Amino acid sequence: MDQPTNNSYLRYIMKKNSQLLILLGVLVLAGALYRLIPGRPWGFAPQIAMALFSGSVVKNKKLSFALPLLSMFISDLIYQGAYWSGIGDTQGFYSGQWVNYLLFTGLTALGWLIQAKNVFSIILGSLAGPVLYFLASNGIVWLGGGGYNRPKTFDGLIQCLNDGLPFFRGSLYATFLFSALFFGGYAWWAHRHRTAAAH
Repeated sequence: MDQPTNNSYLRYIMKKNSQLLILLGVLVLAGALYRLIPGRPWGFAPQIAMALFSGSVVKNKKLSFALPLLSMFISDLIYQGAYWSGIGDTQGFYSGQWVNYLLFTGLTALGWLIQAKNVFSIILGSLAGPVLYFLASNGIVWLGGGGYNRPKTFDGLIQCLNDGLPFFRGSLYATFLFSALFFGGYAWWAHRHRTAAAH
């Protein structure tokens, strides 16, 4: 196998990085548009998987945080535009929404612990992400008196968690599915580029 020259290797690295950025950009846009599909099951969206994947794969930490947040922001912006124009009845931006963005930032940090080449690590992360999001988001709703305004007792907390179960099931299934697509697609893409570099 011939070793590439410095110039050809530099061109290869630049091409690889630009293709990865395009891939991530398409992922952000697709995730944002998917979230807007009417009638999809509650909680069934790719954003948790995207946050985990971004934290695991994207080496630039600022960019890894930006990707899932940008995907959410784009879809929220479209929701809000539809609401303002009278087309939709769901607001994109609402009081307390910053909590969602904060939680997704935490999920991206959780993705740092996922080894993209280790299937068990991906499965464990795909389970931990929805569970932590479910507990944190519903705990915050309970403390803030949102949702059904359950009483500030242990029983009230259990009721609040029970209220969120349909969303949890959807997010759990979606995270496993989209994690398989994201990490599997990335593994195929990386293998393809390693093979191309070897020739």
